[in-house]
Amino acid sequence: MPLPRGKKPTVVAGSKIPKPSTSSENQGEGPQVKRSSSPPHGAPKKRTAFIDITNAHKVQISLPGRKKEQSKKLVKKTATSVSAKNQANLKKSSSVETTADTDKSEVDEVKVCKEEAEVLNDAVAPVEELVAAAPPAVHEVPAHLQKQKIPEEFDIDSENAEDYFMCPEYAKDVFDYLKQREEKFVLCDYMSKQPSLNPEMRAILIDWLVEVQENFELYHETLYLAVKLTDHYLAQAPIHREMLQLVGSTAMLIASKFEERNPPCIDDFIYICDDAYKREELISTEVSILQTLSFDINIPIPYRFLRRYAKCVNADMDTLTLARYYCEMSLMEMELALERGSLLASACLLLALISKELGGWSPILQFHSGYQLSDLAPVVRTLYYMLLAPPDDKLKAVRNKYSHKVFFEVASLPLVDINVLEKALTV
Repeated sequence: MPLPRGKKPTVVAGSKIPKPSTSSENQGEGPQVKRSSSPPHGAPKKRTAFIDITNAHKVQISLPGRKKEQSKKLVKKTATSVSAKNQANLKKSSSVETTADTDKSEVDEVKVCKEEAEVLNDAVAPVEELVAAAPPAVHEVPAHLQKQKIPEEFDIDSENAEDYFMCPEYAKDVFDYLKQREEKFVLCDYMSKQPSLNPEMRAILIDWLVEVQENFELYHETLYLAVKLTDHYLAQAPIHREMLQLVGSTAMLIASKFEERNPPCIDDFIYICDDAYKREELISTEVSILQTLSFDINIPIPYRFLRRYAKCVNADMDTLTLARYYCEMSLMEMELALERGSLLASACLLLALISKELGGWSPILQFHSGYQLSDLAPVVRTLYYMLLAPPDDKLKAVRNKYSHKVFFEVASLPLVDINVLEKALTV
């Protein structure tokens, strides 16, 4: 018989309580039965998170700003307890003295209590004066932890003080850290370890990755990271030439997961490979790349340094785009792939500044990049002769991309004269 709403069934002693239904149709209907939190007989007792593990309930946190206040409270508490003790002793002595039948031992005890009270009273007062007059403790920061002071003429982040997305307080430290981290990812010419590959095959793969980046509308950071992942994997794992496209597309998949908000799925990469590989092969290659690189895939890329250094000189968008074109063209050159990202970005920006007649390597760029003009000259010359070479019909993706109006058609701009370039590099 159905029960009326709002009334609970009464359970008769000895009757069996029906178990609640666990079917999905009845979930969410009727009152929820609260499970007992007590463990079954013989089971270990549950541990409360952050209490039994960390003993947080036993830890007393002391803040630096409250040390003086706590010491004052401690002295005050001590003085109060001492005065209370003195009053008790004095009261005791008076009661003992007024008693007619007081013996000699009790009188001696009273005298001792009086002497102790006087000594404690004399000791507490100087301590209170000492605490009140003591200056606050000053903790000096070690030299290696002190923040580097940026000269006012080299400060490019104070204008973004209200924009917390730009992290103006830590921007210089972040890029200094990335520059130090580059030392861990210095590449060597690995083609001697790859008997089935050559630099031309690598250039064709990267040209194809540029098309993938355009078709999926991925960030430029994703493209640069994919190239870095491919190079570092090939430097450690010999592969056959038939697997080169699989490695490149899988590296793009990993980079997309790292950089993109909405990365393409595995099926999208299988599709762009024209179903040449199976889903299981892509997944196994992803595992192989991550394990080979020890899951350390946050590799500094030149694109981030390029944007940072362009901000130092307030470069306009077409100048920055020209430097980005030089930098993206350098991805296909094996000789330039061996350079550090910060050095390559500096050389690309310098070549763009000279081409636009916007000056050379200024002191503010030297401060933020850490490179002198003499450090950049060899890389700038390599870039120049790479761009001066006749275009390869097989490698058209980057030139076609930067010939579009969206990129100010910078690929069609003429190169600067070699004499002008050499004059700027020898100043």
